[in-house]
Order: sequence, then C-alpha cells, then structure tokens
Amino acid sequence: MDTTLSFSSEDRRRAPADPFDSPSVRAPRGEAAPNPLDVLAFRFADIDLTPRQLGALGEQYAAAWLERRGCTVLDRNWRSRYGELDIIAVTPEHIVLFVEVKTRRNARYGTPQEAVTAHKRLALRRAGVQWLLCPEHRMAHRGVRFDVIAITAPVGASPTVNHIREAF
Repeated sequence: MDTTLSFSSEDRRRAPADPFDSPSVRAPRGEAAPNPLDVLAFRFADIDLTPRQLGALGEQYAAAWLERRGCTVLDRNWRSRYGELDIIAVTPEHIVLFVEVKTRRNARYGTPQEAVTAHKRLALRRAGVQWLLCPEHRMAHRGVRFDVIAITAPVGASPTVNHIREAF
C-alpha cells in the first residue's frame, strides 16, 4: 500500500494554518498519521509566507524537532519585560532548555544564528531567569541551557536544522 502524500502546486501555495486541518495530509483509516515534521517541512514550500509566518513556522518545526528527540516542550512564545523566549523545553536528562529559533530562506543577510547578537543573548538570559522565578514554573532540574536552533528553508528544498547546544 502506497503511503506517500501527494500535494498539488495549489496546495503548496495555500498551506493551512494548522498542518493537520488539511484533508490532503490526513492518512487513510487504519494507517499511521503523517510525520508532523514532514507536514511542517512541506509548508516551507509556500512562497507567499511573510517573514512573520516563516518565523512562526520555524518555531513550530523546531518544537516538533525537539520533541522527536525526546524533549518535552513546556512553553512557547513566553513573554517577559526582557523579551520573548521562543521555546522552553526539558530534556530527558532534566535539563531546562531555553531555545531561540531563527529561520531564514537563504544566507543573503547572514546565517540565522548570526542574528542572535550579544544584546539578544543578554535579554534571553534575563528572560530565562524570569521564567525560572515564576512559581508555576518551579520544577526539579539538573541545569539550564541556552540553545539556538537555526533553520534554513530555501524554497523548493527541505529545511536544514543547525542545533547549537550551549550557544551562550
């Protein structure tokens, strides 16, 4: 039985807001659902994505990518007076991850990770402390780590992920 998904060029141009809402990506009865990473990777092909939409899609992809590697996402897009934390996750080893996600179509303006400046790193550290100090976020953990996930998603090609552990 063939379980490959087929998408028309019209599907690529008008990807749904929720990748599982589209009837074209639902698996037939009795078959496994498509891999969420594949569905999200498919959505990168939409050439009409605004920079904001591309960034949000990159964050969704990074969260699914982390979960696929055994992490549990605790929070997303958490805001403090110091800025926003894109993804807060915990590893199977009980290390709290604060992940900054940067997504680019190409390297015309530099690689995605180059956008995490010294000022941004300082703001992320401060926001991470604020997140940890919230009473509802208190948990037993073995450490804290700040990572960067840089996603390059050229039109017509699969996205590539560069996970920089302990980036700062």
